Amino acid sequence: MVETTVDLDALENHEFVIKSEFDDGLRIIRKKLDKLRYEMDKEHHRVADDLNQDTEKKLFLENQRVHGWCFRLTRNEASAIRNKKQYTELSTQKNGVFFTTHAMTEMRREFDRLSENYNRTQSGLVNEVVSVAASYCPVIEKLAGVLAHLDVLVSFAHVSVHAPTSYVRPKVHPRGTGNTVLTEARHPCMEMQDDISFITNDVSLVRSESEFLIITGPNMGGKSTYIRQIGVIALMAQIGCFVPCTEAELTIFDCILARVGASDSQLKGVSTFMAEMLETSNILKTATRESLVIIDELGRGTSTYDGFGLAWAISEHIIKEIGAFAMFATHFHELTALNETYPQVQNLHVVAHIGDSEGDTAMAGDNANQKRDVTLLYKVVPGISDQSFGIHVAELVRFPQKVVNMAKRKADELEDFSGKHEDVQNMQASKQDMDEGSRMLKEMLVKWKTEVEAEQLTKEQQVAKMKELISGNDALLANPFFQSVKAM
Repeated sequence: MVETTVDLDALENHEFVIKSEFDDGLRIIRKKLDKLRYEMDKEHHRVADDLNQDTEKKLFLENQRVHGWCFRLTRNEASAIRNKKQYTELSTQKNGVFFTTHAMTEMRREFDRLSENYNRTQSGLVNEVVSVAASYCPVIEKLAGVLAHLDVLVSFAHVSVHAPTSYVRPKVHPRGTGNTVLTEARHPCMEMQDDISFITNDVSLVRSESEFLIITGPNMGGKSTYIRQIGVIALMAQIGCFVPCTEAELTIFDCILARVGASDSQLKGVSTFMAEMLETSNILKTATRESLVIIDELGRGTSTYDGFGLAWAISEHIIKEIGAFAMFATHFHELTALNETYPQVQNLHVVAHIGDSEGDTAMAGDNANQKRDVTLLYKVVPGISDQSFGIHVAELVRFPQKVVNMAKRKADELEDFSGKHEDVQNMQASKQDMDEGSRMLKEMLVKWKTEVEAEQLTKEQQVAKMKELISGNDALLANPFFQSVKAM
């Protein structure tokens, strides 16, 4: 239809017109216009002969913006039409003198009238052509949708077959039922890199058993890749693609909520930590029991104590109040204690081998000499890792040796300082001991306050009275909760 109606030759001159052969009215008008154009050319040559001017260099026939079709003489030859009544001067400009003749004026008027009729007729035809073309829109839109669908399906098939290891069809459970268990899962982007032998890992998100996974381990050990690949696999399964595993079963998630990476927004006045908190707040407001939550190193944008407090509180809220499937990669190793309170929490860690200067090796949680050679294995297994090997990463990127040595020395100082309080942390009291100890401690304090006020004791006497009451209460001294309080 386009070839039949649109003048493709005119497109080269950026003219968008309907072919004259498309309509009888247009064809008649076009013949008249062509005849007029021929007569104008004849008039052009007649005037050139009369003025003895060259039509290629000095006398031109032009369709001027103001005067329409007329003649133009170069300014050097303008005297040729002076004092000649048959030539009417129209204007003088820097590029020459514009003039016309009586015959040219009549032809210009007729040309303008025919051009107006041609454009009016053409506009009506354009509307008809557009209406006809618009009737094909539903068909074209449906075709585009079908082609897009085919494109997606072919892309799924291509990536599933041409991956280093072919993808498998996942078993998808109805929403609200089943577990997410992936065998030898891989990250679909990471495994496509050249010279990469991707280490596969199993994933088990089982209702009431391992709904909340806490992943610890060394820097660059693969914690972030592990939790991200689970999110990507869940998304691929729910859009209808095979997944990079040897075997996979998944439940349907209503949404995948992720808090990964570290980025600020200076234009919006949002710091790195503020951006982290905004994203986490949105997760807590949006997540449901059927959501998949992915959190990577939450709380690293603020102080250690504030960050750990937030990480613990947020994790506990997700476990108790929301109950969503969640994965939490962290360097707060104390967070793994959630496993002792909540059975649905499972601790995982990334394996690393430590070799000392003599070549002996140990697992990442064992004691090792100061001269350590750390080998990251990128394997995720159950258990806890209490080391992050951040200084080892600094050595990998060739930090100055002085900086590395100072970092090791300061880290050892902090470990020695915190070691003084390990006995306090190891004193764990049961809830019954805490309740009993709190009751006895409150009774003792009330008694002490009463005696202090009655006897009008000085500060030194008040301290002595407190020690006397404590030492005389054997039950209080034997209480584990009071012992931990006393140690602090």
